[in-house]
Amino acid sequence: MTAYPSVTAVVPTRDRPELLRAAVRAIVGQDYPGQVETVVVYDQSEPDLSLAAELSAANRPVRVVTNTRTAGLAGARNSGTMAATGELIAFCDDDDEWLPGKLRAQVDALNAVPGAEFVSCGIRVSYDGHTVERVLERDSISLSDLLRDRMTELHPSTFLIRAAALRDGFGLVDEEIPGSYAEDYEFLLRAARSAPLVNLRTPYVLVRWHKRSYFAQRWDTISEALQWLLERYPEFATQPAGQARVTGQIAFARAASGDRRGAMRWARRTIRRNPREPRAYLALAVAGRVVRADAVLRTLHKRGRGI
Repeated sequence: MTAYPSVTAVVPTRDRPELLRAAVRAIVGQDYPGQVETVVVYDQSEPDLSLAAELSAANRPVRVVTNTRTAGLAGARNSGTMAATGELIAFCDDDDEWLPGKLRAQVDALNAVPGAEFVSCGIRVSYDGHTVERVLERDSISLSDLLRDRMTELHPSTFLIRAAALRDGFGLVDEEIPGSYAEDYEFLLRAARSAPLVNLRTPYVLVRWHKRSYFAQRWDTISEALQWLLERYPEFATQPAGQARVTGQIAFARAASGDRRGAMRWARRTIRRNPREPRAYLALAVAGRVVRADAVLRTLHKRGRGI
């Protein structure tokens, strides 16, 4: 390969000016031979037009746009994708940072696999003073793999995709998901239907988990979105353990929101599908006020895991 393809990094943002600047600087500072454009998409917040002049560099233009589609992460990512000029499109959340070498390694990996449309990598999770590396020990990920396991390592800030696949292939991020929650998981499922995902076994992205997350404590939205996902993907019925994982998440969300009866109903459904699914028992413990939901999450996050 004599020339590296151009890349557009799409960065949705909302009220995180300092973290946003760190994210964009990490993108602009990538050691990548091709052009890297950054499109910052302001979602439900006033755009800072000074970013373009402040952070742009040679062969590293920064553009500022607003979300002109559905409010939320899905619409913001799609607004950025439609404004992008790169042959490849990457996502990066405004509170995350690409680590050195990320972009070059991913482009090389994508071009090494004929027919590949999508490449991810490992992450370094930072939460409450703790840092944990999460890396998948596999080079390829199929649809059945993703139905069984969400694979937290496949974080949106690691996604690098061929622009043609987004615009003319498996499509943009789905904007119908309630509150945009789990839009990244639905996107992965759809992408894997088109072609197996390429994965690098190196943590190339720093992911920050904190209480200012878009979805921190939004339990009703989480429950609604996960039920939407189960209805949209009947293939979950072919993977009982994967289906139980999602119903267990719904049970926990219902418990955390104070809906004890709903939590118990979803927990029972989960146990019928997979008696070993721990989320069902965590949901019952929260519903029975044995433990607080936030205490469970803090413990999991310190280990680089979520519910």
